[in-house]
Amino acid sequence: MATVLIIGAGGVGRVVAHKCVQNAHVFDRIVLASRTITRCAEIQKELPSGAIEIAKVDADVVSEIVKLIREVEADIVINVALPYQDLTIMDACVKTKVHYLDTANYEHPDLAKFEYKEQWARDNAFKNAGIMGLLGSGFDPGATNVFCAYAQKHYFDEIHTIDILDCNAGDHGYAFATNFNPEINLREVSANGRYWENGEWIETKPLEIHMPWEYPEVGIKESYLIYHEEMESLVKHIKGLKRMRFFMTFGQSYIMHMTALQNVGMLGIEPVEHNGCKIIPIEFLKTLLPDPASLGPRTKGKTNIGILAEGIKDGQPRKIYIYQVSDHEACYAEVKSQAVSYTTGVPAVIGAKLMVEGKWMQAGVWNMEQFDPDPFMDELNTQGLPWKVIEL
Repeated sequence: MATVLIIGAGGVGRVVAHKCVQNAHVFDRIVLASRTITRCAEIQKELPSGAIEIAKVDADVVSEIVKLIREVEADIVINVALPYQDLTIMDACVKTKVHYLDTANYEHPDLAKFEYKEQWARDNAFKNAGIMGLLGSGFDPGATNVFCAYAQKHYFDEIHTIDILDCNAGDHGYAFATNFNPEINLREVSANGRYWENGEWIETKPLEIHMPWEYPEVGIKESYLIYHEEMESLVKHIKGLKRMRFFMTFGQSYIMHMTALQNVGMLGIEPVEHNGCKIIPIEFLKTLLPDPASLGPRTKGKTNIGILAEGIKDGQPRKIYIYQVSDHEACYAEVKSQAVSYTTGVPAVIGAKLMVEGKWMQAGVWNMEQFDPDPFMDELNTQGLPWKVIEL
């Protein structure tokens, strides 16, 4: 039994709170905290009376996080705030000697780049504090990392190529909206692509490489190569790997709108002068776009996220697709959030559960694929994210 402090009350925070309540035999005290406590209160009202407590915290300020962790006597912190805040929350966990988990790696607010370097650099601090930090326990990164480890353990002697394939075939009815934080989403998609081949990173123009892929239970969707954070750790830990790529589906309306916004400078992260005030274009754009947390009741369709792996088993070539399909409406019926938030939030709770139960527990900073994949894969099936494997 453990006290869990959830920091962040957006769409993913909502899912994490709901699923922690469903796992109250593991998390006997649940505290949800955010800079905007009204968001916490909204989620609290969705749950049985007394199921969760709420608190206010500024996740940019280490001392505030430390104070709250000590007040609630947290055993583990689930960070579903912004990736900009990973380092402050990690540092607070070191100071209080409390375990840490997040769903996305650190991104500097003034630099459109995300990487694990600064989080990995805290490995010794976590070891000295005797605590564990689990990085990227969402779906991608997260479950996809575990899919790779599971394939390596059970299906291959060597994996030579991996394509991570992320399809959201949901329709929210808006001409343009993002399914998670617009700043993070648009910075990620509009950046140059990158993939790993023969020991080096190869850079591409934004959305330059694409291909059609037939997603089971969804159909054929055009899929675009982008850089995604889990590749940075997977190329270090998967044996025999020669190439790794990440593909995501986008509708033509999304691409058209994003391209137009980029062309006129609305995706900029540097301040510009407007009527005597300094504004950051992408932050202003965020205020105009629909709140991703509001998309749940109007989104229909399915997601399909998986890994296409090719390699050798017993001297013979092998090719498999491990994947998970979620339905937006079913997710909303369960936890009041659409499938993109659901598929991120559920793995966060699974990772925290495995840590609390001691099934995944070792001091230091770790990525998902570094642990035995079997307990996590079992939990996916029982926690609402059943998966399948097909031979190709």
